[in-house]
Amino acid sequence: MKKPVILTGLRSNNDLHIGNYLGALMPLINMQVQHAKDYDIHLFVPDLHSFTTPIDHSKLYEQTINNLRIYAAAGLDLDSPNTHIYRQSYVSAHSELTVILNCFSHMGELSRMTQYKEKAENKPNISVGLFDYPILMASDILLYDAQYVPVGADQSQHIELARDIAIRMNNKFGDLFTLPEPEAKQAEFMSQTERMRIRDLITPEKKMSKSDETGKGVIFLTDTPEAAAKKIMGATTDSFGEVHYDKKERPGISNLLDILAALTDTDIKEIVSRYAGQTQYGELKKDVAEAVSSFLTDFQFKLSQIDDAVIIKKLEASEIQMNKVANSKLLSVQKALGLRL
Repeated sequence: MKKPVILTGLRSNNDLHIGNYLGALMPLINMQVQHAKDYDIHLFVPDLHSFTTPIDHSKLYEQTINNLRIYAAAGLDLDSPNTHIYRQSYVSAHSELTVILNCFSHMGELSRMTQYKEKAENKPNISVGLFDYPILMASDILLYDAQYVPVGADQSQHIELARDIAIRMNNKFGDLFTLPEPEAKQAEFMSQTERMRIRDLITPEKKMSKSDETGKGVIFLTDTPEAAAKKIMGATTDSFGEVHYDKKERPGISNLLDILAALTDTDIKEIVSRYAGQTQYGELKKDVAEAVSSFLTDFQFKLSQIDDAVIIKKLEASEIQMNKVANSKLLSVQKALGLRL
């Protein structure tokens, strides 16, 4: 009997940072541990999504491979037969199905996508690829009958769009696609592996982003332990003069407490109680800096031990398998639309 599918991925542009690690990679690793026996887990690299916004194309291929090295160093089990890692551009059905889905999607619903509006704001020249991003994402999902798609809150709207398109085409052509679960069930499923939202160290009102131009508020996984510790010591706090956990009113301090709790695998309440009554932030910053430095030293050693040949072997095997699965789905759609007999 076919296993239900979980599908997720991280764009391969720019270096990954500690927020990606704690907020996306570790939940992904935990998800594999919990569900690899009962689900097919698709961890694909959405390399076509990577240049819906401007990037340095000369680095894209290497960044793709390096991100997979990072997955392995973080603990992803490459030997799991039910876990598949593959590059989006190496399975041409993703692009072909996108062209088809475009003809059953509406300009109005795409223009209402929040992420598009935010990324397009005040930009003079917006690519069609950015506008069409959710349709390519729908292809990623529908090709494999994915039921669960662990994403950040800013992507949940895209999953609902994929459902709408699938329902529209199923009503017209029969049962072509398995619907991804609705938002409430997606949230319930993802709550089993809670995702952290690490904030920018300098501007804690916004999340840590790998596209940050200065890099001052971002701890990249490639930063030296010394450089990362320096960034922590320079992190924005507040003028209240006491250690208190309040993400809304005290985002800088709360962010440091979250990082320390996550890296030391300690309950946040225990971390907060440790600094109760302190009126200066120096000791907290020092402890976070040491935790980050220790983490990077250990992680970068693990990364240096990763064998690229093992990753390429897994990639190539998964891509052969996924081409068969995706092409089969694409053919069924082509037949339904009258493109094939």
